Amino acid sequence: MADSMVDGAVDGVANGAVAGPDGKLRCPWGLAAPEYVAYHDDEWGQPVRGDRAIFERLSLEAFQSGLSWLTILRKRENFRAAFAGFDIPSVAAFGAADIDRLMNDAGIVRNSAKINAVIANARAAQDLPVGLSDLVWKYANPPAPAPRTMADLPSATPESKALAAELKRHSFKFTGPVTAYATMQACGIVNDHLADCFCRPAAA
Repeated sequence: MADSMVDGAVDGVANGAVAGPDGKLRCPWGLAAPEYVAYHDDEWGQPVRGDRAIFERLSLEAFQSGLSWLTILRKRENFRAAFAGFDIPSVAAFGAADIDRLMNDAGIVRNSAKINAVIANARAAQDLPVGLSDLVWKYANPPAPAPRTMADLPSATPESKALAAELKRHSFKFTGPVTAYATMQACGIVNDHLADCFCRPAAA
C-alpha cells in the first residue's frame, strides 16, 4: 500500500487479514495503533467525494511524505484548524502572514515546502476546468481481484501515475504517483482492503 503507515504497522511482514480483539478480520496495519482502528474501520477506503474533502486528503498525504501516517493522523484536527478546514478559497487566499503563522504552529508539521505546496495547490484547484473531486475520480481503477496480503498492494499504479501527471500539468505540487495513489486509497477511489477484511464489502 502506498501509505507509509504500513512501514511501521506491518514491519515488512506480508501477511493477510488479522483478527482484532473484537474477532473481526482487518488489514494488519489497522490494528497497529488505537488511532488506526477507527481510521481503518470508518474512513480508509470509503468513497469520499467533494472538492474540500479531496483537497484535505491530498494535502494530508503530501504532509505525510517521508513521515509516519500516525503522526499526521494525530495532528489532523490541528491541520484542519490551521488550514481553515481545508476550504479551498480560504487556503488559496493565504499570504505571508499565514505562512509565518503556520511555520510557528507546533500542532502541525512545520515544513515550509509542504506548507507552500498546500497553498499553491489550493490556487491550482481553483483554476481547474472541472472540480478537484471530478478530476481525481476520473482515474478510478478498473475492477481488480481483491488483494490477499499486504504484498499484493502496489505503491503506485498506471492510474495514479496518470493522475499525478495531470495534477502536475495543473501546477499541483507534492502530488507524485505514490502520494496520488495513497490519496486514491484513502478516498475509496481504489479499494485496497484485503479480501478477508470485514471492511471489504462496504468499501467501493
